[in-house]
Amino acid sequence: MVKHQPLQVYERQLCLSCLTGIYGCRWKRYQRSHDDSTKWECMWFLILTATFLLLLVWSYFWWAAQNDYSEFNWFLYNRSGEWSDGTVPILATTAAGFTYLAFLMMLALCHIAVGQQLNLYWLHKVGVTAAMMTTITGVISISELWGEEWDIILISLQATGPFLHLGALTVFTVLGWLVAGQVVRSEKTRFQLVLLLLYLSLLLALYLAPLTITSPCLMDRASLKQRPTVIGQRGAPMLAPENTLMSFNKALQQKVGGLEADVTVSLDGVPFLMRDRTLRRTTDVEKLFPDRQFHDASLFNWTELRSLNAGQWFLKDDPFWTVQSMSQRDLNRAGNQTVCSLQELLRVAVRSNRSVVFNLRRPPPEHPRYRSWVNDTLQAFHRSGIPQDQVMWTPDWGREMVQKVDPGFQQISGVKLSAETLRERGLVGLHLQYRQASAAEIREFLANNMSLTLYTVNEPWLYSILWCSGVSSVSSDAPHILKKVPYPIWLMSPEEYCLVWITSDLVSFAIMTGIFVFQKWRLTGMRSYNPEQIMLSAAVRRSSRDVSLMKEKLIFSEINNGTNSAEELSLYAENGYDGYTNEGIAH
Repeated sequence: MVKHQPLQVYERQLCLSCLTGIYGCRWKRYQRSHDDSTKWECMWFLILTATFLLLLVWSYFWWAAQNDYSEFNWFLYNRSGEWSDGTVPILATTAAGFTYLAFLMMLALCHIAVGQQLNLYWLHKVGVTAAMMTTITGVISISELWGEEWDIILISLQATGPFLHLGALTVFTVLGWLVAGQVVRSEKTRFQLVLLLLYLSLLLALYLAPLTITSPCLMDRASLKQRPTVIGQRGAPMLAPENTLMSFNKALQQKVGGLEADVTVSLDGVPFLMRDRTLRRTTDVEKLFPDRQFHDASLFNWTELRSLNAGQWFLKDDPFWTVQSMSQRDLNRAGNQTVCSLQELLRVAVRSNRSVVFNLRRPPPEHPRYRSWVNDTLQAFHRSGIPQDQVMWTPDWGREMVQKVDPGFQQISGVKLSAETLRERGLVGLHLQYRQASAAEIREFLANNMSLTLYTVNEPWLYSILWCSGVSSVSSDAPHILKKVPYPIWLMSPEEYCLVWITSDLVSFAIMTGIFVFQKWRLTGMRSYNPEQIMLSAAVRRSSRDVSLMKEKLIFSEINNGTNSAEELSLYAENGYDGYTNEGIAH
């Protein structure tokens, strides 16, 4: 006589419990279900996916915009009048939101992989909605306040495009496991066709994506131009207070090829270095001249300007998060810096044999030097004794007069003009923002023997792209960082990239085909089980979820055929069929 043991014995499934508990707050096994997800929950999965992708683009934007964090903070200062690092709260909330949504996405995909019903907990729905609304608000705000910065995404894709393509190809190939499982297990032909067609269309688009990828670094190594000269913009403002002698000396220590400064003229006609319209951000004018702190910087005479401290603000605000890495000697020097005159900078340039670039700001109409400020500036050049060919003159005001008085100056345009127009006006080059010149335009200017200086370039990836484009020089806040880039971050010939592209596509296609074949074979093997095989296999433990599901179906079949009362049916339910494993058959 054969004595039958219970077909399955309850076994705790900790991973599955955590999976369904964290995602849907379904911690008990009887709360779990292999039924199809409702349309409402499928909609929430789509919302979760869309929010995750939106936040992914938002995070990528702020990664690329790292080159311009200082410009963003300066822009906020000009609007609010108070200095603060506005990127900190944005980056903190973005990192937290992206981590949270990435975790929920992993849980959702795991639900699909193990066949569990999607049932997002209401608290997570609130979190997803909050993340979506916050990100949309951020996108709209940046578009209104700093809309031109979106161009950084297209520029950065020239550096990251080939690698993003390989990463996306890997992700889609791995997702093929889930797609194949859904297609093979589904009994709805329409759903199978739609899902399969959508997946294959996206995969095909990804296979052909390199046809749209262009990058200056996809070139032969022999065609690489000379390393672009780095110009210290306001010296080395990450290492010392901007537009001070200490900042320019720090830049020279980093082997820069030139110095760039912002110049305005004092009330008594002394050209001095100051970027802002007022003195509030970079001096202690609030302490010495509280009633005049909002006055234009040019409305102070040189004696008053010289009495201001131009370094304590740097130690207090730490605009680039570099103060902690400074030595005690540098801290003392930075705290004692004063406003620098143009003539002092020119003397430094003469001693170091470096070229200089100037951004001149015209004083307001009520200024006594409103009409003579160009002459005041030129006199500072003449007194310093700097060779004329080391001066790059960018202002359009009084350019004709400057060309006559100092014909040796390199006349540079700060406005984007065609090569023909530059030649007609006697200009030899351009000084533009890096986003104002495409790779094709850069090549055109170089072909016409026009020099091109782009600003502000702080990140190695951007410097590498411009290097491959053939730019002659860049202006940077971070010469100490670019100094560590002796060669472009990556450089690949078109033939090499074509080989990588085709190989990765073939490998992905082979893996994806293998996944679909395996999933089909796996389901066919599961369906080949009959009740006798399932009972005999009870003597051996099996970890396959598909076999367990078949056993559960067998139990249901026996219950429906052998029981006629609700009491008997409830007795089976109390035995906890959901989650049992094989125990064996005793004879």
